[in-house]
Amino acid sequence: MTTAVQELNMVEILSTSYEIADLILASEEMKTYIETKKAMDNDPEAQKMISQFQKIKMMNEEVQRFGKYHPDYSRINKEVREAKKNLWTHPTVKAFKKAENVMDELLYLVCRTVADSVSEGIKVPSDNPLYQVGGSCSTGGCGSGGACGCH
Repeated sequence: MTTAVQELNMVEILSTSYEIADLILASEEMKTYIETKKAMDNDPEAQKMISQFQKIKMMNEEVQRFGKYHPDYSRINKEVREAKKNLWTHPTVKAFKKAENVMDELLYLVCRTVADSVSEGIKVPSDNPLYQVGGSCSTGGCGSGGACGCH
């Protein structure tokens, strides 16, 4: 009997998971993300800037191996910063990055909700450093077993 109950629970969990995935895929946030990605992918100027940024970034990785002792260290670092600034201020790239951040936030909140339904101590990673890493500890998961006063 326990196996039948476990299988029923698993089916319910999978069904709910698929429903959540369908809701995310049908969301306005996802539609905006897809539209802005297509616009960026079809923008020749943006693609050229992305390609140039990737080349400069590769040169920067080579320079970083030697650090400030590399003869082109200052020049390459400056070029990387300028290329990144130019890229991120380009209208289609900027719109895509905004949509990407909105999707990241949406997915984080969904994962956080699911994790909290199991245990508040489950860590949910995020690209946003302002989000709590785990539980309800304001420091992002103290790991002290509640010694800091978190729950």
